[in-house]
Amino acid sequence: MNLPALRDRSRLPTGREIDEIPWLAGLAPAHRALALSSLRSVQADAGEFICRIGRPATYWFGVIDGLLKMSSDNVMGTPITFTGVPPGAWFGEGTLLKRESYRYNIEALRRTVVAGVPVEVFHELLEHSLPFNRFVLSQLNERLGQFIAAREIDRINDPDSRVARNLSALFHPVLYPGVGEVLRITQQELGYLVGLSRQRVNEALRVLQARRLIRIEYGGLRVLDLAGLRAYGPLDSARAAEKGPKG
Repeated sequence: MNLPALRDRSRLPTGREIDEIPWLAGLAPAHRALALSSLRSVQADAGEFICRIGRPATYWFGVIDGLLKMSSDNVMGTPITFTGVPPGAWFGEGTLLKRESYRYNIEALRRTVVAGVPVEVFHELLEHSLPFNRFVLSQLNERLGQFIAAREIDRINDPDSRVARNLSALFHPVLYPGVGEVLRITQQELGYLVGLSRQRVNEALRVLQARRLIRIEYGGLRVLDLAGLRAYGPLDSARAAEKGPKG
């Protein structure tokens, strides 16, 4: 049985969901009231799309709980994953600012609660709220750095390094403040984001854990050395292999 469209299933956010929205607290009372009056939440199931390429951008979205994937297709029609979108993330402001259609897909990797602000309210806040402007500007600046780093990751053929760098991107404290020190993610989900098999992701995580960069916990991963994850490269993998068991 097909589910109704996400927009038709949307509802007012709960108090807990409102507390998870990082930019609300800094707004002036009138602007906060405007945002709250227009906010909607919806639960998307795994495989459902929040945004699709070519569709007009009508909402600014944020992840309350769960995990999304941002992707596109190359000229051959093969899906290309840009990044994961974990809790605390708000995305799509660049598309809304240019009033363009989406150039990427956003898909739920698991059951995910998403909040949205209509495009008209987004622009209203942008024009009249200095704290909102600062938040959006910070998002754009940090995301630019993230995508520059993503281009570097694309050129790395070493699987351990790819897993390390992609993990460090998901632990970004400004873009994804809802993650904290523990990321709730399965090895299969991480494989979808990195473009590796679950088995190969498992091997890479064991290497990173042995290097004391992360700790594998039940249902997720705890970062122990974020700077080390960001800097991890093929030379580190080679050294780890040399120290491994001979066989």
